[in-house]
Amino acid sequence: MASMALRLPTSQLCKAARPSSFRPSLRCAQQQMRWLATPTTHPVTQKNVGTAMVFLNMGGPSTLDEVGDFLSRLFADADLIPLGRLQNYLGPLISKRRTPKIQKQYDAIGGGSPIRKWSEYQCEEMCKILDQISPETAPHKPYVAFRYANPLTEEMYKKLLADGFGNGRGGRAVAFTQYPQYSCSTTGSSLNELWKWRQRLEGKAGPSEDGKDGTIRWSVIDRWPTHPGLVEAFARNIEEKLAEYPEERRKDVVLLFSAHSLPMSVINRGDPYPQEIGATVQAVMQRLNFSNPYRLCYQSQVGPQPWLGPQTQTSVEEYIHKGQKDLVLIPIAFTSDHIETLYELDQEVIGESGHPDTVKRVESLNGNPVFIKALADLAKEHLDSGLACSHQNSLRCPGCKSERCAASKKFFAGQEILPGH
Repeated sequence: MASMALRLPTSQLCKAARPSSFRPSLRCAQQQMRWLATPTTHPVTQKNVGTAMVFLNMGGPSTLDEVGDFLSRLFADADLIPLGRLQNYLGPLISKRRTPKIQKQYDAIGGGSPIRKWSEYQCEEMCKILDQISPETAPHKPYVAFRYANPLTEEMYKKLLADGFGNGRGGRAVAFTQYPQYSCSTTGSSLNELWKWRQRLEGKAGPSEDGKDGTIRWSVIDRWPTHPGLVEAFARNIEEKLAEYPEERRKDVVLLFSAHSLPMSVINRGDPYPQEIGATVQAVMQRLNFSNPYRLCYQSQVGPQPWLGPQTQTSVEEYIHKGQKDLVLIPIAFTSDHIETLYELDQEVIGESGHPDTVKRVESLNGNPVFIKALADLAKEHLDSGLACSHQNSLRCPGCKSERCAASKKFFAGQEILPGH
C-alpha cells in the first residue's frame, strides 16, 4: 500500500517556516495572493479543494419503495447479521418476507425514515462551524454515506471524485462515524465498504504530475462514546424529560438506556460494542450525578438466534409488572430519529405499555445545537491531532477471521496525515 503524500501550498510552507514576527518575502506574499484569488470556477486543485467531512451511518429508506432494497442490502451484510454459508440464500429470503411488514412500520412514521434529512442537516451545520474554528482546513464540505440506503458509499465516493478530490489532485477526507460506540457490525462494516470502493475507484490511480500520490488522504473518527459534548447533549435531554414528572416522584424515575442489540455470535467474537455502550451510560450518569436509578437494555433483535439483552420492551413490561411505572427511555446509541425510535420505542414499547403518560422517551439528538457543536469540536480535535484513526481501530477482534477487515484496518491506519491539514 502506498502512503498518501501531503503537499501544502507554498504560502503555508512559508508561514510554517518562519516565526510570527517575521515579515513574509515578496515571493511568498505574491504566491499566497495568487492562491487565494483563484476563482472557484477554475478546475479544483489540491491547494483549494478543502476537507471532505463524510458522515457514515446505516441509513434508512426515505420512501416506502426503497424498503425492499434497504432490507436486501442489510441482510446481505455478514458483518451485521451473520448467517454463515447460507447468507446469500437466507438474506434475500428474509428481506423479501419482511418487506411488507417493515413498509407498514415506515408508513406509520410518515412514509420513510428521517435519518437522511437529519444526517445531512447535522453534517452541513457542523461544517459551517468548522469553517469558523478550523480555517486552516476549510472549506469543509459535507457528505453522507449510508451502508444500506441512499446515498450509498459508492455514490458518495463518486461524488467526491466529481467534486475535485482524488484523480491525481489529492485532498483530505474524514470518515466520521455516526455510531458513537464502535462495533464491527456498524462502524466496521461502513469502513470496510468505504475501503472497498476506495480500492475500486482509486486503487489503481496513477501518480500525480509531481510524482506524488494524488489519491484522497483518508482519516477516521471511529468512536467517541464519552466525548463531553455528546454526554452533555444526552444529559440535558434527560433533565428536560425528568422535569415533566411531579417533583415528589422525579428522583425515583427509572432511566432505561436503550441501544441497538447485536447477535451474541458477534459479541463472543470480541466486539467492543457492549463496553463502549456502557462507557457512554456511565459518563452520562456521572454528569447527572447519578440522580436516578438506571439500567441498560437492548432493542431491535431480529431472528431466532441469541442476541445481546435484556430486551427493551421486555424490561419495560417487567418493571411495570413490579409496580415501577415511571420510566424514561434514552436511545443512547442513536444520533437521530429513525424507525427504532419513532416506531419501535414510541409506538411499540411505549404505545403498548398501557402507561404512555408515565413511560416516556427523551428527545433524540437530531438538530440539537449542543450536539452539533460537539460534532464540530470532535472534528476539530481530530483534524488537529494528525492521527489517521484511533489506536483501538487498528486492533482486530480476537475471533476475527475477515481478511477484508484486516486489509481495511491496515489501509486506514497507514494513511499519512499532518496536524491541521
